[in-house]
Amino acid sequence: MEPLSKKVTTESTGLVEAAVLALDCAEPEALAEFYARLLGAEPPAERGTERLEITAPGGTRMAFRRDHGAAPNSWPRPDDSQQAHLELLVSREDMDAVERQVITLGGRPLDTKDNGGLHDTRLYSDPAGHTFSLRSG
Repeated sequence: MEPLSKKVTTESTGLVEAAVLALDCAEPEALAEFYARLLGAEPPAERGTERLEITAPGGTRMAFRRDHGAAPNSWPRPDDSQQAHLELLVSREDMDAVERQVITLGGRPLDTKDNGGLHDTRLYSDPAGHTFSLRSG
């Protein structure tokens, strides 16, 4: 077997095939449906499993893992520590329409003021309480 260090330096491709953002939640079916509709992905055909995965047309992959003890994130955190969150890229001219759709699908606005800068960033939580942002680029 070839040593890992040699493989890394002689190949221009990564060591892994793809990355998947996995979110723990109490109800993976509902959360998979939320993100599938938001990203234009096919909702998973499976139901009642411990892990569901979707792939959006642009290649974004997300998984949803059942965790009966899952607790929603808090925002902002009192100690100002960084939390992981998902950034969804949206054209600036579509930002308001996408925001309305996020809320219609069950997203909860956390900080949605247009910051008036070059990149508008608006923060939400999904139906299970995970934070994510819409960001214009």
